[in-house]
Amino acid sequence: MRRGILAAALGLGLSVMLAGPTTADQSQWGPYQVGEVRSGYTYAAGETRDMQDDDFVNPAMLWVDGGAELWETVDGEAGKACASCHNDAAESMAEAGTKYPVYFEPSGKMMNLEQRINFCRTENMKAAAWKWESQELLRMTTFVRNQSRGKPMNVKIDGPAAPFYAKGKEFYETRRGQLDMACSSCHVDNAGNMLRANLLSQGMSNGFPTYRLKWQGVGSLHRRFRGCNKQVRAEPYSNGSDEYVNLELYLADRARGLPVEAPAVRN
Repeated sequence: MRRGILAAALGLGLSVMLAGPTTADQSQWGPYQVGEVRSGYTYAAGETRDMQDDDFVNPAMLWVDGGAELWETVDGEAGKACASCHNDAAESMAEAGTKYPVYFEPSGKMMNLEQRINFCRTENMKAAAWKWESQELLRMTTFVRNQSRGKPMNVKIDGPAAPFYAKGKEFYETRRGQLDMACSSCHVDNAGNMLRANLLSQGMSNGFPTYRLKWQGVGSLHRRFRGCNKQVRAEPYSNGSDEYVNLELYLADRARGLPVEAPAVRN
């Protein structure tokens, strides 16, 4: 950790305890580690991993069940449900969780899964868009991403997506806020170290939407972005902002090859 970061952290009452990067035999983690890339699953407590692994215990499966119900629910002036166009989600959405955000030509920028769901609602179903972090959008996003569970992350970052990937990478590496910290300050420079009572992971996104014990509920990746920005005393961007969607693209590529875990369970 650079002295400037440590001094700023201590200056605002945060205690940083350096424990040395956690090492692990790759075979111990199976698909949850690809080379040097490790899922947050590998940093979680054993009890938390057990909770995620058992669908009867994983509290986030309630959101998956809720999304399955919404998938079949007719809504909007067009008199359609998601199933009206996409039929069986297990087939039609099997790869959706691995490839978003994607470049969306009509808008000339990246579109993430939440935005795609709302686009389908407003354009195809003629229904109202769901608010970000609403239970409806969380349930549907969790349900759709769950159809890809176990499949490797595989976003497209070349072609028209390339400049947005570059913007996401720049965001990730840019220091901000009163603590003068970048995303990489924690999740690259100090992965495996303790920040107060928290073990810093590599900050992979393959488990979102995620049930956090701290939240006592499921939250989106952009909610996590906003929380991190606030923790370094920086002004957060809005959910669904271009800045966060570009950052999401960069993180999805960082997690390339790791399995989609949604819905993961984290501390």
